[in-house]
Amino acid sequence: MLIRREAPTDEPAVHAVTTAAFAKPDTPVPVEAGLVDQLRTCGAWLPELSMVAIGDEGEIVGHVVCTRGHVGTHPALALGPLSVHPAHQRRGVGLALMHAVLGAADATDEPLVALLGDPAYYDRFGFRTSTEYGITPPDPGWAHHFQIRTLTTYDPATRGTFAYPEPFNNL
Repeated sequence: MLIRREAPTDEPAVHAVTTAAFAKPDTPVPVEAGLVDQLRTCGAWLPELSMVAIGDEGEIVGHVVCTRGHVGTHPALALGPLSVHPAHQRRGVGLALMHAVLGAADATDEPLVALLGDPAYYDRFGFRTSTEYGITPPDPGWAHHFQIRTLTTYDPATRGTFAYPEPFNNL
């Protein structure tokens, strides 16, 4: 499997993978697919932090993206969605995408990454409950699932409420 930056020609395949990863019988077109499309067209899009996983046949089997968020006035990253096609789940694709995007974020001097997700899954990547860092989620009801992963340039004085890019507010 190869992890690389998303290319403009990958957009339809990324949309298809995200749709497949999050589709449910009552929501065949999940909000996550539209979210990626909206993020791509907003000022928070960071093309160097949109990555795809390439399968054995050269097809896109997974995608992850980090976009510009903020803690107060401090820049931060919002991770998500992380998508793996159902036919390729539980094969290390998500693991590889997470390691790649966190490494790229650290290499570009980003201070921290925030996400909303299952603590049991994201703990393995060094994510901790945001309140451990004095960072609060935009919605207090998310407290248990809102997590932070600090990176090399993290400053412990960075505290406050996390703000996602605007497309997240339209969900």
